[in-house]
Amino acid sequence: MFGPVFRRKRETGIRSVRGRACRATARPAAVGGAVGLLLAVSAPPGAAATDGVPPPDKIVIDVVSVNGSGCPLGSAIVAVSPDNTAFTVSYSSYVAQVGVGSKPTDARKNCQLSLNVHVPQGFTYAVAKADYRGFAKLEKGATALQRATYYFQGMSQTAYMNHPFAGPLNDGWQTSDTTEIDALIYAPCGAVRYFNINTELRVDAGTSDPAKTNSFMAMDSTDGSINTLYHFAWKQCPAR
Repeated sequence: MFGPVFRRKRETGIRSVRGRACRATARPAAVGGAVGLLLAVSAPPGAAATDGVPPPDKIVIDVVSVNGSGCPLGSAIVAVSPDNTAFTVSYSSYVAQVGVGSKPTDARKNCQLSLNVHVPQGFTYAVAKADYRGFAKLEKGATALQRATYYFQGMSQTAYMNHPFAGPLNDGWQTSDTTEIDALIYAPCGAVRYFNINTELRVDAGTSDPAKTNSFMAMDSTDGSINTLYHFAWKQCPAR
């Protein structure tokens, strides 16, 4: 039905992952809001072995900055799950489109989030998995791309994780980025490092007729039922 269709320059470390369609009637998530994952091999200085147990105290995430055409001010909401195992980001204006009713700049939408995750003393975290969902309507011949990259403040940005789609498609979509345990990047123990997430949606008319049709890819929701889910991986820092 769809597969890798975008032509792009080769970039060192970039991996393409196939997206998949899902029914648009996906169950609402327990919480609304979200944010990223890291792919370089690293560990925080002096981090203890992974125990996987979240800290008992409530995790708070402050949005330091929001920039991009896909997330105008006030349109991105971040929330932490009650058990501290994940957090979500929900958008209300994240749509890329081409064709009838669109502007040339609508073909690419992006969002850059900078988050301050307040971690209880003695703990550090990484993001092990990111789940993205949305809806797409692509005419035959049209293509779309969902991509994301993540990094901690002061560290190198990771390679983009790419998820291509091709029309005809008129359904919900879902993609996942997963990091192996030995490749997780953790925030340095005892240091404040903002967590940055860059996401992007692209739509190309391809061989479809943009003068007569409209193709779009959305990662937004007005009721919070569609969001991005980021799964924490926790470690305890050694006692000083």
